[in-house]
Amino acid sequence: MLRRVQKYIRDNDLLHAGDKVLVCVSGGADSVALLDVLLRSGYECIVAHCNFHLRGKESDRDEQFVKTLCEHIAERLPRPQAWAKNGISLFVREFDTFSYARAHSVGIEVAARELRYQWFDELARAEGCNAIAVAHHQNDQAETVIMNIRRGCGINGLCGMRAKANNPMSSDTDAVVQIPIVRPLLCTTHDYICHYLRDIRGIDWVEDSTNSDTHYKRNAVREELSHWAKAEIEHVAQLAERMQESQK
Repeated sequence: MLRRVQKYIRDNDLLHAGDKVLVCVSGGADSVALLDVLLRSGYECIVAHCNFHLRGKESDRDEQFVKTLCEHIAERLPRPQAWAKNGISLFVREFDTFSYARAHSVGIEVAARELRYQWFDELARAEGCNAIAVAHHQNDQAETVIMNIRRGCGINGLCGMRAKANNPMSSDTDAVVQIPIVRPLLCTTHDYICHYLRDIRGIDWVEDSTNSDTHYKRNAVREELSHWAKAEIEHVAQLAERMQESQK
């Protein structure tokens, strides 16, 4: 997977040698793998973790897991950079997600998304980062495309998520100076990410129990797609890439 992601980063001009990257880590398999791959690829990484206080003790468990991960993950690198020898810098932000949702008349999912992307932009600017890396992969891409189709989308909806995009919550709308959102894992599936962590790297992760709650629309689509073959997931993700190419 390391070589696949590195090639995807090069082909899509996501990052460059020497870049400092804000890596958004929840503690789940996808974000843990993202951090590991970027560190092994030589990028200077700092970690951002959001505690939305939506899952009680489980939210606090995730935060502690990420703290421990950042303290020890550099030990797994063959030649850790000087900045990583004492652990990876970690920034944690706690949010009152329910209050924000009520104040802005939005759902919890939208509230959490707006809160985290706004903070990611602020933190990346403060720390001098070149990019903000998030862990969306081909399953997420397929979910996004299917959800857009069900809403009655046009061509833009079929494009799904782009490998490199402007931050929707950026405080600066000038595209020249925006810190982009990059998605290095859009070239792989969730199953392969878990295989990479479990069988190749021997790195643990935590599971979000709400992922199985199908009252959330995305989770309901995710449950449907869990019965699809790996190739079918990849085909939908590849469709999104082709549609993006057609819009250039």
